[in-house]
Amino acid sequence: DEDTPGVDYILANTTYLEDRKDRIRGIFITHGHLDHIGGLPYILPRIGNPPVYARNLTALLIKKRQDEFPNLAPIDLRVIETTDRVSFADLAVRFFKVTHTIPDSMGIIVETPYGVITHTGDLKLDHENGVALPEEEAEYSKFKKEKVLLLMADSTNCQKPGFSIPEPTVHVTIEKMIKEAHGRVIIATFSSLLERIIKIIEFADIHGKKIIIDGRSMKTNIELAEKAGLFKHKKGTLIGIEEMGNYPPDKIIMLVTGAQGDPFAVLMRVAMKKHKHIKLNERDTVLFSSSVVPGNERAVQKLKDLLSRQGARIVHYETSDVHSSGHAYRDETKWIISRINPKFFIPLHGYHYMLRAHTDVATTAGIPAENCLIADNGSIVEIREQGTKIVKLAVKAPNEMVAVDGFSVGNMQEVVIRDRQMLAVDGIVVLVATVDMHTGKLMKSPDIIARGFVYVRESQDLLNQTRLIVKKTVEDACGKGMKGVNFDFLKEEVRDR
Repeated sequence: DEDTPGVDYILANTTYLEDRKDRIRGIFITHGHLDHIGGLPYILPRIGNPPVYARNLTALLIKKRQDEFPNLAPIDLRVIETTDRVSFADLAVRFFKVTHTIPDSMGIIVETPYGVITHTGDLKLDHENGVALPEEEAEYSKFKKEKVLLLMADSTNCQKPGFSIPEPTVHVTIEKMIKEAHGRVIIATFSSLLERIIKIIEFADIHGKKIIIDGRSMKTNIELAEKAGLFKHKKGTLIGIEEMGNYPPDKIIMLVTGAQGDPFAVLMRVAMKKHKHIKLNERDTVLFSSSVVPGNERAVQKLKDLLSRQGARIVHYETSDVHSSGHAYRDETKWIISRINPKFFIPLHGYHYMLRAHTDVATTAGIPAENCLIADNGSIVEIREQGTKIVKLAVKAPNEMVAVDGFSVGNMQEVVIRDRQMLAVDGIVVLVATVDMHTGKLMKSPDIIARGFVYVRESQDLLNQTRLIVKKTVEDACGKGMKGVNFDFLKEEVRDR
């Protein structure tokens, strides 16, 4: 983003774990979204390559991610299910099902001598008009028998009032659009929203439509979901994009990437009229089945505008129930906290004001305020006195930003980021002056290289005057020969002039 120009990824700082890697027995992955599995190839080698535990689809996605790093040692990947229990010397780990936007999502229960520690992962609640479905009631009823020492829970949407739109509501809306379409329906969504994508393929089967998949990540995730046995489809439902012309437009459903305005994704190429196979017309409907990630607003508006100018009808989450968040709203989080009923509570996943809002929800669910603790990145929290007291230590684990910048992985120095931000705002000017060692005179007119500063063709007068100033400044400083010249001072003098 604008605060980290040129950085590909930002990783968790694992220095604390690296110093204690002999004590790590395993890593447990709650679900297969990229923000939860994408850092594994960078982090695992640093902490001793411990075993990684995950459910089936999550494990397949991790393997696929690892294929992009053939130089790394194979992952010790262990597939588990929510009925399993993984035992270690002095504790054990169990699991429970949670609702999210990708199948095989789970929460984690760590058994300790003083009670269990529960981590929800990312989750929401399946409900109907604010009433949890029987499946949710059954899953969370397990906690009635548990002594829950600590709950750590997802805070992403805890400030939004009420309950989120149930995913089945989104399914109904999308199925109606597919059924009643008079032209092609082009659905752009996150390739990780596999539960919804699977439903769309099922709807195509039911209504005799053909599905075209375009976008590398979309194709990959659908193939893995099929490999995991999460869905089946009729033979011939999925067709290649080059076969599109063999069917009437109202029989075509397209699943594509690019809902966030990515300039290289499928939908932007369509919008820019650069896609080889897709040319829009007034019968087409483009359905944005996703929210707008903060920071992408202008790119998405530009994308919608370009698509609209080609005649396509635009449908998005602000005009119709075509998207539902995968994170619980305020009343859902209250329901979850009350069912798990922990002694202590730590909110996770969000800015500080979100975490504070989540602690407010926890207190309304019956957790004493003194038992709620807000931790920052790097905070070290201890539960003491046989599970009766929770403390945040004054000392913190290292939490400086670790960046993936091309082939480099490490702490990104503040000065580097600052220089990149200045270059992005002001551009750069490089002056090259060749000075005679004996006379101190310039051997030729100074060269000026400018990028992002001025448009060179229209600024020749400015550049010529700059050359004269540089020539005079350098020759005044070097007129008595090169000996004794303070080059640092000279550089500052040229910069100031």
